Amino acid sequence: MNVYHIVFSPAGGTKKAGDLLVQSLSTEHIFLDLCDRYKDFSSCSFQKEDLCVISVPSYGGRVPAPAVSRLKDLNGNGAQAVLTVVYGNRAYDDTFAELQDVLTASGFSCIAGVAAIAEHSIMRQFAAGRPNAQDEKELALFGAQIRSKIEAGSAAPLKLPGNRPYRKYGGVPMKPEAGKACSGCGLCARECPVGAIPADVPSKTDTKACISCMRCISICPNNARSVSKALLTAGSLKLKNACKDYKINELFL
Repeated sequence: MNVYHIVFSPAGGTKKAGDLLVQSLSTEHIFLDLCDRYKDFSSCSFQKEDLCVISVPSYGGRVPAPAVSRLKDLNGNGAQAVLTVVYGNRAYDDTFAELQDVLTASGFSCIAGVAAIAEHSIMRQFAAGRPNAQDEKELALFGAQIRSKIEAGSAAPLKLPGNRPYRKYGGVPMKPEAGKACSGCGLCARECPVGAIPADVPSKTDTKACISCMRCISICPNNARSVSKALLTAGSLKLKNACKDYKINELFL
């Protein structure tokens, strides 16, 4: 049996949370990066005995569109899937429902779901520092419970929260822009999951293509990219009440 960690984590928080779960399931795993826009994901096939942990962030209560597109290209062939939805302390809404539908259609057998908290990728004061030590303990416990289900050969159907049809996702108005510190190195253009930054003019951003994933901000060596402070303040005020409470991780078996 091979264990895979299939991840869409532009800013790193989703991978960090997912890694904690994967490490509790296996000492070794194979990493598959859904942010790699150059990869032909239709060439990725799995075996029935494989275990795949699929980790995605919740964007406005939905699975990010590029992740959906790339997951649809995978060939599950009956491999067991653990669905890990990571969110920045607001809510995950219909993310589980959408992810389960996509993976089932791609031939995966969904056996467990984990909702995990990570620092918000845009308004970083929400769930700051998470996943933390307590999260690590909880996710390790979840991993043990998932292993027990696998070893027991349980075929109980997995019921995950969410609505169908899924909630409408209207996008995020905050689009990163480059400032005077931009050196034109092009790293952000190469690493953008959707190719929203022109390779020949990396100081620019195609705002229509940009999904506000904040990868370019997180990897810029000169800290040259940022979002509008006014929009950031407005967004923080809007989410303040929804994100103020400490939320725990959840396991669905």
